[in-house]
Amino acid sequence: MADEFEELCAGLRVASQKTALLTALQKNYALEKVVESLQKNKDAILEANAQDVADSRSRGVSEALIERLALDEKKFQSIIDAIGVIISQTDPIGEEVAGWKIPNGMQIRQVRVPLGVVAIIYESRPNVTVDAFALAYKSGNAILLRGSSSALKSNSVIVKAIREGLSAAGEAGVTDAVFLCQPKADHSDVDRILTALGKIDVVLPRGGARLIQNVVQNAKIPVIETGSGVCHLFVEKSADLDVAAKIAANAKMQRPGACNAIETVLVQRDVASAFLPLMAKEFAEKVQVRADKESFAILKDSYKNLREASEEDYGFEFLDFIVAVKVVSSTDEAIQFINGHNTKHSECIVTNDRALARDFQNRVDAACVYVNASTRFTDGGEFGFGAELGISTQKLHARGPMGIKALTTTKFLIDGDGQIR
Repeated sequence: MADEFEELCAGLRVASQKTALLTALQKNYALEKVVESLQKNKDAILEANAQDVADSRSRGVSEALIERLALDEKKFQSIIDAIGVIISQTDPIGEEVAGWKIPNGMQIRQVRVPLGVVAIIYESRPNVTVDAFALAYKSGNAILLRGSSSALKSNSVIVKAIREGLSAAGEAGVTDAVFLCQPKADHSDVDRILTALGKIDVVLPRGGARLIQNVVQNAKIPVIETGSGVCHLFVEKSADLDVAAKIAANAKMQRPGACNAIETVLVQRDVASAFLPLMAKEFAEKVQVRADKESFAILKDSYKNLREASEEDYGFEFLDFIVAVKVVSSTDEAIQFINGHNTKHSECIVTNDRALARDFQNRVDAACVYVNASTRFTDGGEFGFGAELGISTQKLHARGPMGIKALTTTKFLIDGDGQIR
């Protein structure tokens, strides 16, 4: 394994040096060829995915997680569309971030360059295989993909199609710039990635809290941390309660297994009795509500799928049709609660008080803070990036949905004419 891994990393390094020198036209052409290859192999990809889904169901995987794994015609087309958006975006490589001349006459320019060799360790979602590759390639990087065993059949066919597309692109296609790991049951392959000092430039974890914690705690190489999503919705007393109920339903029910789904609803005491039945009506018994004493008392006679919340329910990522509910006395209490229980991902306030809304946005510590809109919009595609590498919840290098520029850094180019110090 060691020799194979060393050779793999060496090959990715050489590939990254080639992709770094490709022009925007070359990279776009290669991505167009990848689109053609994916479309040609669509039936094989969907068939492999159906096998992965069947295998997961046979193991008793929840339907919320199955939804993250499954591909259909619509999802496949969204993958193709995402590459199209990436192709249309301005190439970040070579962009002059800043430039100035110092008194001795030297010209200094700060320009954007690729990171080099990138690894991503992720769960389920085979669309991430394509998104991560396309973003890495457009930004001039090579990428090592370590997906989960649950999506191995899907990912294998997808990467084979990607490499066929790169091969068809001729000199513009660096086929060795993408490689898919075969997941090891003992996770020894993950351990090798996390300790590949000097061989892999950065690793991105994308998945549940356990995966992310493992990478953050054990990596010896730089990490861009994508976070689990303990997201909150706060309904303030001036809110349009019908709007708030619809936002709550969308943010919880559209894709409960997504990291941008809400896990906790906070409601100001002044409107709790009016709002909670409206939210319950939207949930239509499909969402289990884990309620504090006040909200339990309000809902107990009208909503059956109800249980009393425990302290552990707050700050927990359910990834399912479950939501914790709590009554708070004020916006200050809501902000304090959110900052004490969230994962710095996405938070929302529903209010008609604009001054209070801005105060909430300024004080809540999260990558994305919404006013009167569902947290489900925290997504690279929705933000106009075409695709994303994940949602970064850290504060260094990148934060929020990560597009092309998240896989770049800068270097300084200095031109002189004989200056010495």
